[in-house]
Amino acid sequence: MIYVGGGLLFIFLLYMAIEAKRNRVIEETIVFKTLPKAFDGYRLFFISDIHRRVIPESLLQKIEKETDMIIIGGDLCEKGVPLKRIEKNLQSLSKVAPCLFIWGNNDEEVGIDNLRKIFEAHGIMELSNNKKFIQKMDGELIIASVDDVEQDIPLTLYDIPKDKFSILICHFPEVSEMLKPDHPYSLILSGHTHGGQIRIFGWGIAQKGQWIERASCKQLISNGYGTTGLPLRLGAPCETHLLTLKSE
Repeated sequence: MIYVGGGLLFIFLLYMAIEAKRNRVIEETIVFKTLPKAFDGYRLFFISDIHRRVIPESLLQKIEKETDMIIIGGDLCEKGVPLKRIEKNLQSLSKVAPCLFIWGNNDEEVGIDNLRKIFEAHGIMELSNNKKFIQKMDGELIIASVDDVEQDIPLTLYDIPKDKFSILICHFPEVSEMLKPDHPYSLILSGHTHGGQIRIFGWGIAQKGQWIERASCKQLISNGYGTTGLPLRLGAPCETHLLTLKSE
């Protein structure tokens, strides 16, 4: 009986370890009234919470002909991740499409200056409590980021005309609860929770990844790509997202 029980436990742990290493790209199309016609069909690849993982060529091949911009939604790394591994991941992503990085709660653990040197070497755009304007023909897309949900959101991030299409990226999903009701954003992208990482009978220590339809915007909370602590997942599959923006 002990042998059987130990065997079942081993199989269960092996399954969770395999789940933590899968490479899922969830492809979705999202429709917006305010999206400029010039950006109709524009594709964003959103990946958050990479942590200790190495992004394989097989995943990149799924998106290399499909992606206009890559958004790294924080926790690119954590303490103990070799800088060479971080650089390899960024080098691989930057070959696919222009990359935009926002900060998570673990990234600073490897040294801000160390990361910025890698960003500079591979053309990674860092966005920190600021806005970026992307021009395409006669259209404009605005991307903004919030670093810290324990402080007030900078007033400059509200200074966007309502008829402009804008995206807010924040590692922390609770940013949506901090925004003023009349905020200008149509899409919010976030991660951080890992979907709870291990969920037992549907229960987990954090919110599972999902889309939330809010009164004035759509919010994606991603389960994220990597893990922290135990390299295991159950009931909260690792995921990345290929989002196609469509104009209504």
